[in-house]
Amino acid sequence: MDNGPKSTPDKSIRLLRPNTHERHRLPDIDDLAARLSFAPSKGEIRFDEQRMVLLHNTSLGAIRRELIDTVGIEKARGLITRMGYQSGTRDAEMVRRIRPDSNDFDAFAVGPQMHALEGFVTVETVALDVNVETGHFHGEFIWHNSAEAEQHIAIHGPSNAPVCWLQQGYANGYLSSFLGRQMLVREVECKAMGFPTCKIVGKALDQWDDADTDFRYLQAQDFVQSPSGSKNPRREESLPEGVGQIDLVGVSSGFNTVCHMIQRVAPTRATVLFLGESGVGKEQFARTLHNISERAKQPFVAINCAAIPEQLIESELFGVEKGGFSGASQSRPGRFERADGGTLFLDEIGTLSLVAQGKLLRALQEGEIERIGDTRVRKVDVRVIAATNEDLRGLVEAGKFRDDLFYRLNVFPVHIPPLRERKEDILLLVEHFLNRYCAMHKRKVTGFTEAALEALLFYSWPGNIRELENLIERGVILAPEDGGIDISHLFTSGENIRRDPARSEVQSAGGDEATAATPDLPALLREALASGQASLDSLEEEALNQALFLAQGNVSGAAKILGTTRARVAYRLSGKKVAHPAEGKE
Repeated sequence: MDNGPKSTPDKSIRLLRPNTHERHRLPDIDDLAARLSFAPSKGEIRFDEQRMVLLHNTSLGAIRRELIDTVGIEKARGLITRMGYQSGTRDAEMVRRIRPDSNDFDAFAVGPQMHALEGFVTVETVALDVNVETGHFHGEFIWHNSAEAEQHIAIHGPSNAPVCWLQQGYANGYLSSFLGRQMLVREVECKAMGFPTCKIVGKALDQWDDADTDFRYLQAQDFVQSPSGSKNPRREESLPEGVGQIDLVGVSSGFNTVCHMIQRVAPTRATVLFLGESGVGKEQFARTLHNISERAKQPFVAINCAAIPEQLIESELFGVEKGGFSGASQSRPGRFERADGGTLFLDEIGTLSLVAQGKLLRALQEGEIERIGDTRVRKVDVRVIAATNEDLRGLVEAGKFRDDLFYRLNVFPVHIPPLRERKEDILLLVEHFLNRYCAMHKRKVTGFTEAALEALLFYSWPGNIRELENLIERGVILAPEDGGIDISHLFTSGENIRRDPARSEVQSAGGDEATAATPDLPALLREALASGQASLDSLEEEALNQALFLAQGNVSGAAKILGTTRARVAYRLSGKKVAHPAEGKE
């Protein structure tokens, strides 16, 4: 392979602190190093609360070589990039806890410094213009002594393209999670290409003209969309001509696992059972499975079994002959016949009656159906995809679902994780829905405030993606023209946006647990005032206490909760005895 041209980084570009024209030095790394602990007796290495491992760089190089040799360089790059992305998002989650009282610049520096501490590279900042509040970011960085490039050169020799895939994925994940907006980092120079060092440039995804050239490596399959709505450039070659719209967005490991599974089962005739909570996108995955299968040009017919009255479900599924029952004035084909040659999607299948279950089982086993009131058996070629948010095994044990039908449906089960377990997808989905509803409602919205993005990431999403989509549409409508979407534009229906993540199983802000955790504050306030036990100072002190508790001792976080600045909170804390839940912690 030809070596690329050599160049020297432009040192004349000034390093900018956010919203200023002053040079700013990176903070000392000692606070990060102090969080790295070794416990040989337990066989553990930990960085803060995350468990780490030491691996030989040559071992990572060997795995890289095997991946390239077995699945090809394109898929190998995707797998390695996504692994780095997951690592970057995890590190970003620790930022505010590690430097809770730092400015945005010092907090941002945690990522590059942690990457150095973890042994991948040392990072030199060439240019940086970042504003967390607006989500603006433009950065140029030099990677010195890249472990990844070193191993690639040792095994494969020089390259005509960048090879620091793990590090590029890490930077993408870290920046996106830190800024609350999907970013894209591109390696524009690489040591493996003959340059003296590696150089990366980072900008918001929508600021790149050709973002999908690199963003596609974060997508597990070719059919997955980017937040802008554009498809992977390889998609037109890999999907059948004339397929319907595919509307899947995500980069999390849970999402990618589902994509891999439907890609694997799509070419077959197997029955597929999607499992997961309400609102996780079961029908979207079912439509995608159909659209990437050989049946893509044939009908996709969907029916929500729970929405059809029990006495009508059989006629809806299997059809009815004229006079088959009172009111049947003409013959009508059912969903099985309408889906002949294609796919039938049965949502909420756990609600079917036992009689309907028996007829469905025959249709699945024999490929035959009988219309109500007819004696003629009709052959149908239908692939069935079923979905439920119920525990079918539990229904079988309770005698409410046929065990033989369960085993027939359970040929290829696919569990779709809830949105609270797919945190990495939230930012992508938010941007995707924002673009959609701004276009639909002809609204111009600049984005989200930092407080709104933190609330979106912290919320436990009992309604999953459906709820997220509805909230973003609401925000687009309520936000001021040419303004940003704030918390007050999103959570207007009593949602509990300060849920404890450890108690994310609480499904509704109106539930008993949520009510107990969120007492009637106005009533308590009235009672305290009426009894003469409350003063303005005591109320302010209690507000500071509660905000600090919710922010886990983070002064900046408490300021956001109270809708004020960190400086004002710090000033009030300096003159008050406030119970700080994280005293003694950095």
